Amino acid sequence: MEVRIAAANSSMALHLYNTLSGKIEEFHPLRDNQVRMYACGPTVYDYGHIGNFRTFIAVDLLYRFLRQSGFDVRYVMNITDVDDKIIRNAARDGVTVQQYTAKYEQAFLEDSATLNIERPSLVRATEYIREMAEFIAKLVEKGIAYRTEDGSYYFRIAKFPGYGKLSKKDFAGMEDGARVDVDEYDKDNARGFALWKAPKPGEASWETPIGPGRPGWHIECSVMSMKQLGSSFDLHAGGEDLIFPHHENEIAQSEALTGEPFARYWFHTRFLLVEGEKMSKSLGNFYTIRDLVLKGHKPSSIRWLLTSVPYRNQLNFTFDGLKSAASSVEKLRNFRFRLTGAQFPAGANPAMAQLASETAERMKAALEDDLNTAQAQAAIFDMVRKANAALDAGEVRSEDVRPLLSALEKFDEIFGVLKDDDQPKMAAILDWARAVGREKEASPELIEIAGSAQLSDDQVNQKLTEMEAARKARNFKVSDSLRAELSAAGIIVENTKDGVRWRRK
Repeated sequence: MEVRIAAANSSMALHLYNTLSGKIEEFHPLRDNQVRMYACGPTVYDYGHIGNFRTFIAVDLLYRFLRQSGFDVRYVMNITDVDDKIIRNAARDGVTVQQYTAKYEQAFLEDSATLNIERPSLVRATEYIREMAEFIAKLVEKGIAYRTEDGSYYFRIAKFPGYGKLSKKDFAGMEDGARVDVDEYDKDNARGFALWKAPKPGEASWETPIGPGRPGWHIECSVMSMKQLGSSFDLHAGGEDLIFPHHENEIAQSEALTGEPFARYWFHTRFLLVEGEKMSKSLGNFYTIRDLVLKGHKPSSIRWLLTSVPYRNQLNFTFDGLKSAASSVEKLRNFRFRLTGAQFPAGANPAMAQLASETAERMKAALEDDLNTAQAQAAIFDMVRKANAALDAGEVRSEDVRPLLSALEKFDEIFGVLKDDDQPKMAAILDWARAVGREKEASPELIEIAGSAQLSDDQVNQKLTEMEAARKARNFKVSDSLRAELSAAGIIVENTKDGVRWRRK
């Protein structure tokens, strides 16, 4: 049963579900309005898939809303550039860890930009190896960690009575014994987890004061987050798959060392399904962001769909859903286009200002209610529907445009889908596909949409001027040819009572 902790003025306060307490709580940072926030980023051994990016986008929305709400946010995300998979794959390919991960880190940054994810402060595991060794040495001094004969180090779970408080797993009565030394495991009966792994022949390692080797996955985030944000900070975020063992182990090793609460709020995003099934390569329903763009889907549509269901609810990612998302984004862009591209009679219609104000309040209340993105989206579409009806009836005046646009801008400060930049992003992925030999996978839709990025705004306006001149000279062959050229480049030309307007597909 979900428990909600009431606030004195809940309409004006952010409430978030805290995995640690199992309750929806009013969010209060430790230091006035300064929020220190850490998110588990990618392990850069491959291209990120849509499940990864659902989490990254949810955290991006949280960051944007905290900032919009007036908080001063210090947002840090790690890049895991050393773990079992990376070590194994680098050895297989005969390259260094740094050489192996560089490509995938760059891909993550590019894909994040493609989805309009704002870049946090990034920290890399390999930049903190010495600090991790020092952290482990302190745990050994306290008798909480120990060294094995091969030079590895393990954390004694039995020495931390609070183990299991995040995942709500019962570890009562455990004793020292069985150890788990892989980075990914789901054994509830583990007695110790790896902090440091002794080197193996042919694998990368680092020389440190505690001996040669490399860090375990869990120690990386504890050290990086605490170095960046302090021993106790406000908010830790990630996917639900990280609750156990990763985040549970972070809490154990951090709090065992400092004696302080590690992170006060824990924010976790649910898994997604793809067409009703768990995403997996064996089922053929495993998609990276680049896979979807190659199929002709716009980045804004992908971002919209990944935000359409609140982060704690399971999202069923479907291709019909992507089409619906594209339609939703198009409606919002058309509404903005309608407001900015026409002339309105002087004056103001008080109903429009009231509509804009109520919409802004509804969106704020929805997002303050545990980041309810679905209700925020519903609020903006109610406004668009009512305002479009007023536009059709000629009831919108010149002074109404600013408040309506302001509500739309407030919405897009969080959702980030209105900027008309799908075309250059898709063109960049088409260029990447050509470079890596995947050009044959590019759909006709991608090729058409990406083509519009080849014409600058000035070039489009020049062609429209030529088209209008040809039309006035009754040279309809030239006029029609220019219109067809623009259409082929993904430019939609519209004739309105206020003149010719254009937009990109």
